[in-house]
Amino acid sequence: MSQATYNKMWTDAQKDLDIQLRREREEFLQPEKDRVKAFKTLAVSYIKYMQIFRNLETAHDQLLHQQKRTVIRQVLEGVIGRILEMKKEMVELENSEFHYIDNILEDLKLLPEEVEVPIPRYFIKEKLEVLQQREKILDQILLDAGLQTEKPVKAMTFEEAIKIIQVAERARQGRCRAAFMKQIYHEKKRERQTKHEVQTGPSPDDAATCIQKVWRGYIQRKKTEKMREEEMIFLGMSLPPHLRATSISQMHTGQVNALQGEVPARHEEVSIKDKLRETEGRDIKETLQDQIGQCFIECRHILGKFPDYPTKEAGGSMAILSQKTPEQVAAELALKKEMALQKKAQKEKKEKEKEKTKGKTPQKTGKKEEEEGWKMAPSNFLSIMEEGNSQYKAVWQNRDEGWDFLQDHDPELIKEEKREEVEEEIRVQVDELMQQKLENLKLAVDGEKSNKQKKGRKSEKKKKTTTRKKTSEMEEDLTPDRTIDSLYKELVEEGLLIKAKTVNLSDYIGEYSYLGTTLRQVDVEPMPSLADVRQLIALYGILPLGSQIVHEKAPVAKALLLAGPAGVGKKMLVHAICTETGANLFDLSASNIAGKYPGKSGLQMMLHMVLKVNPKRLEKMLPKFLKALKAQDRVLLVGTTNRPFDANLKPFCKVYQKIILIPRPDYASRFVLWKHIILQNGGAITDLLNISCLAKVSDGFTQGQIVQAVQAVLSELRLQQMTRKPLRTAEFVTALAREDPVYKEEEETFKAWYAKTPLGKTRLRALAGSDKAGKGKTKGGTKGKKKN
Repeated sequence: MSQATYNKMWTDAQKDLDIQLRREREEFLQPEKDRVKAFKTLAVSYIKYMQIFRNLETAHDQLLHQQKRTVIRQVLEGVIGRILEMKKEMVELENSEFHYIDNILEDLKLLPEEVEVPIPRYFIKEKLEVLQQREKILDQILLDAGLQTEKPVKAMTFEEAIKIIQVAERARQGRCRAAFMKQIYHEKKRERQTKHEVQTGPSPDDAATCIQKVWRGYIQRKKTEKMREEEMIFLGMSLPPHLRATSISQMHTGQVNALQGEVPARHEEVSIKDKLRETEGRDIKETLQDQIGQCFIECRHILGKFPDYPTKEAGGSMAILSQKTPEQVAAELALKKEMALQKKAQKEKKEKEKEKTKGKTPQKTGKKEEEEGWKMAPSNFLSIMEEGNSQYKAVWQNRDEGWDFLQDHDPELIKEEKREEVEEEIRVQVDELMQQKLENLKLAVDGEKSNKQKKGRKSEKKKKTTTRKKTSEMEEDLTPDRTIDSLYKELVEEGLLIKAKTVNLSDYIGEYSYLGTTLRQVDVEPMPSLADVRQLIALYGILPLGSQIVHEKAPVAKALLLAGPAGVGKKMLVHAICTETGANLFDLSASNIAGKYPGKSGLQMMLHMVLKVNPKRLEKMLPKFLKALKAQDRVLLVGTTNRPFDANLKPFCKVYQKIILIPRPDYASRFVLWKHIILQNGGAITDLLNISCLAKVSDGFTQGQIVQAVQAVLSELRLQQMTRKPLRTAEFVTALAREDPVYKEEEETFKAWYAKTPLGKTRLRALAGSDKAGKGKTKGGTKGKKKN
């Protein structure tokens, strides 16, 4: 598709975002008592934001224009953060990680695929070179340590080797014989022609005919090429001649840079900045000096003395040129002091009220919340989206871009950006000059001496004390003399830093559940589908790790637990998180760290090394490890277990903020899974292979067991026989019968365990409360009828 298509996609997404921001101001300001209605409103907004997210991500990935990508990126990260905030509110409203909105999708006439969480491609594209280099280093370390061998060449039998050699040798002999016979034929033909020419000589008519053939063929080919070219221009499939000069090479480089997520405007930015510094630098410098000098004179006229020059921390000359009189500045300072005093008084009042009403507040606040109803929590991303939306309206909405055929960057916008940078650079120089000039004026006019040295000494003392405090507050570096590369190498050699398998989240096959709302209406709690699990992994694992702004400002879980039977794909999801975000994968499982870094000090050293590079032994240390993580540290702790009910629940809930229960696949997921895995392993689906029957028979089996059954059947020999002996259903059923399924008792054990988690308990209490309310209403209705 062309750049115009993606520009239109961006425009449509911005229009939808503008409508959604207006809805947010109208709908989410007033509290809502009906929780069902509140959830529906929230779910509709969540779906709308997800559609905006998909369009913005596609436009950001495909557009070449650098300034457009910058604006889209800002709005895109705001939308991602807002989606995570809404997800948190939806979880609190329903007391469940899984939501069933198939009825809302039906009302909006949308497919479930349109609500699938997209993975932004810039997560990987922007650091592709770094990731490739890191993979090479990791492979080399593993090879040097003997932990990984080079990929072996596929071995062949003796008969296969002989057959390949025979075929190649026969082909070589055939080509040599053909060349030899061709040479003999041309020699004989040449001899016949020379004899004929010697005897009779070439006739003028034959020579003229030969020349005419060559010339007419040449002219006709040129005419045909010209007609074809005109036709392609008329159809719009090729460029006119006056635009073709800049098409081939520049479009090729544009495609390459688009794949890498970059646009080659950096060199032009540097040249524009240099030109601005040469042409406008002197004027900017003189204007700043005149303005600052005029401010000095006005200040002395009003206050009777020259002002002190603001420090760098205060903004330097920016504070002087704030277009405010000294009287206004003094009034603002007085207002700030009054506001600070008022805040102190309010805090003291609140503390006194808390002391008086200790032990009674929880019940009252709970009743107040029930009376007022649900209200959307304040957002950290609405301001980001509104700023990006206003920037789009001011700069891009009505911008004429007919002249910009290449659509890679706008020089005028670069000039505006670089002019601010040039002004800032010149301002620093002007501040130094004007500060010296101000000291000279004070000495010459008022006879004042500068207190610069005294202040400097005081500030130096303050800096020393603050640095000491900071160093004391910071954690002790256990490896001060070691480089990151050496720590990286040691972690790889010890088997703690492992190579993640290249698995995308889309490879986790699973179908959407279409009966969730229907089951809940008849008081049956449905099991989540694999598509729901895939969405949670994207929301809780991939999106926060991929974006620094989202990780710092969004409600993010530091630890995630994946629980479920063996073979449901827990490890695969961990590798998918690393693949989609380019994250390092550290294996801190109990079996892997056994015997490594013994003792408490050794454990501290291990966790310190893991942080520095980016069983019950970890039970006490993991909460401290998570507390040490800051908002800017993009680290996610992911645990996997197939027997969570064997462990103590309290430490689990202290460490893991989010617990995702992964069930065995349902019928729809099994149907899609069988079809996908058979085709992926080279099989062919015919009428003799009943996929629906396989999906029904494999009820209770996990994805891993289905994969093993398919791989056991589709051996190399069986694939070679497939043309004359198509695949049959019984072959896969026989292979599947060798596996042990997940029985209903084990599934019920997982459900009972999850019901004991904090979120599971709140869900059960909420369901019990709604049942009591329903019974109370029916009893009241029957009593009223009896009275009548």
